[in-house]
Formats: sequence, C-alpha cells, structure tokens
Amino acid sequence: MIDNKITIKGDPVVDIQRGAIGHRATWTGLTYTKAREAGKAEEAEKIIREAIAETGKIQGTEIKSECKNPESVTCFAETFLSENVVKTFEIEFKNKTEDRVDIEFHHCPLLKAWQDLEFDDSTCEKLCDMAMDGDRNIAKAMGFEFHLGDTIAKGCKTCQVSFFKKDK
Repeated sequence: MIDNKITIKGDPVVDIQRGAIGHRATWTGLTYTKAREAGKAEEAEKIIREAIAETGKIQGTEIKSECKNPESVTCFAETFLSENVVKTFEIEFKNKTEDRVDIEFHHCPLLKAWQDLEFDDSTCEKLCDMAMDGDRNIAKAMGFEFHLGDTIAKGCKTCQVSFFKKDK
C-alpha cells in the first residue's frame, strides 16, 4: 500500500508548486491510461519516456549553465534543489559531498495526483519510473550518474535518489 504523506502544509509557494506539478502529472497519467485503454500502452510509454528524457536533458543543460562549479555534485544539488523544491518534495539530504548527493523524498506531488485519479498501485509505479527518466537525464546532462533506490510508488517509506560522479 502506498503511503504518500504530506507534513509540510499551508505554505503558499509549496502549495502552488505542488499544484503545478500535480497538474503536469495528471496530463501524463491520463495520456498513458487513455492510450492503454486504446491498446497502445507500449507506444504511449515509449513516446512519454522520450519526451520526459528530452525534458531532463534540457533542464540538465540549464542547471549546468547555472552552476558556479558544474563539476561539483554539491553545487548541482544546491542549484537543482532550491529551498522550495526541498519543501515541495519534503527532501532530506542523507549525504552531500563534492562527489555524491544522496537524498530521500518523503512526499511526491506527482504520485499524489495519480492517487487522486484513483490509479492502481502498479500504474502509479509505472508512471513514477517514467517520470524519473527526467532525473536520469538531468544527471546525464550534468555528466553525473543517477541511482533510484526505494520509491514511495513501490510502497516504500521514501524515494531514495542519488546523483554522483562516476566511480564514486
């Protein structure tokens, strides 16, 4: 069972950001489920993943250009994960060095949107993995590796995400 709790409530900026992220997730989720109903799940997944991956590459390139030291994973994390993003996803930094950042997300507004649409757990898990193609390609654009461990969509307590330099 998925437990996607919210502990940060009543912050107007966070609420707006969660709403916008949820709206984007609703579009993606409904696009996928409508295609699946039409017997085109594989085609839809391929197209959605390609679009999300391209978005990640674009965003990663923008983040890299904004980083004072794009070789530093710490600098990347501080540029990518603004205070509002940290609060929106209720992110906890487990480790932050020049070579590696390990974070845990305690809430996911994308998943919340899919839950609000009453998607089953396996659909939520599939959509989550598709959405993570953005983060995978942000890391790639930065020249970093990416690891996705546990996810809330799989029924785990948190989403465990790592960005790191090769061989670190």
